[in-house]
Amino acid sequence: MTEQMNAVGLYKHLPISEDNSLVDVTIDKPEASGRDILVKIKAVSVNPVDTKVRANGEDEEEPKILGYDAAGVVESVGEDVTSFEPGDEVYYAGVISRPGTNSDYHLVDERIAAKKPQSLSFREAAALPLTGLTAWEALYERLGISTDEDKNKGKSILIIGAAGGVGSIATQLANEAGLTVIGTASREETVNWAKDHGAHYTINHRKPLPQQLRELEIDAVDYIFCLSSTAEHWDNMTEAIAPQGKICSIVETEEPLDLTALQQKSAAFVWEFMFTRPLFETEDMQEQQQILTRIAEKIDNNSVRTTLTETLTGLNAEQLREAHRKVESGKMIGKVVVKAE
Repeated sequence: MTEQMNAVGLYKHLPISEDNSLVDVTIDKPEASGRDILVKIKAVSVNPVDTKVRANGEDEEEPKILGYDAAGVVESVGEDVTSFEPGDEVYYAGVISRPGTNSDYHLVDERIAAKKPQSLSFREAAALPLTGLTAWEALYERLGISTDEDKNKGKSILIIGAAGGVGSIATQLANEAGLTVIGTASREETVNWAKDHGAHYTINHRKPLPQQLRELEIDAVDYIFCLSSTAEHWDNMTEAIAPQGKICSIVETEEPLDLTALQQKSAAFVWEFMFTRPLFETEDMQEQQQILTRIAEKIDNNSVRTTLTETLTGLNAEQLREAHRKVESGKMIGKVVVKAE
């Protein structure tokens, strides 16, 4: 008889105000095979992608399990696994095309998981993978920023949405790389958070950005990392970007973007979607394991900090609904984590 486990899922894609937007369910406990590892979940984090997937889609015949960020202990490994063994403490961000982490146990491909930072608890580690991978890929791969401080002298980056989950990691990494970091924030607490995590200056994303940059005696920025409404900030970004500069965004838009606005500057625009590698099983898929390992090293040597700000206890529908509400409020600073009992 197949062993059962508890999970949190949905049958209908509903507003979080509905009690059955997320429900407790019992499903089969999966078994590890191939390159998969089976992880006993200790903590998960909720990201905007969780709320977007929950709210949009067709009715489900079987419960759809959400959740991407996770930290836990390896229970068993598939026959082709080489990186882990039972008992290893791991963290990872999963993939959008497979069942999620909001369950007692979870299967993940070993190539996108890594050993968690030794200095962090499971809840502190669970706050990091998705935002850490997104920030790292955007800065060092999509924008092509060097990790060499000397090469970044005199260069600047504008991070739109600096106090959120991704922004909190990106400001730290950009600062460490030697860039002048300008973060956007609109409230006193978010301004303080952004500065505490590496922003040299802050400006208000609710006001025209180029004028505020000029007031800082910054005529243009070499890089822009957009973490909020791409279309809303597009005109500001195309004006503020330096000639031959690069803009990266993680926020989809239903409105067309005027790419011609970048032509005279020979400026580039590129997307960052953290799930690309595992979703398409690219040849360099294992790079995500390497990135998470590097982030863990930075955490353990105190050059990067976890961005956990709120913890809820109990991996159940009630607590996950509350976490979704917090993320959807638009007022989250850092990350919210739900830990198992």
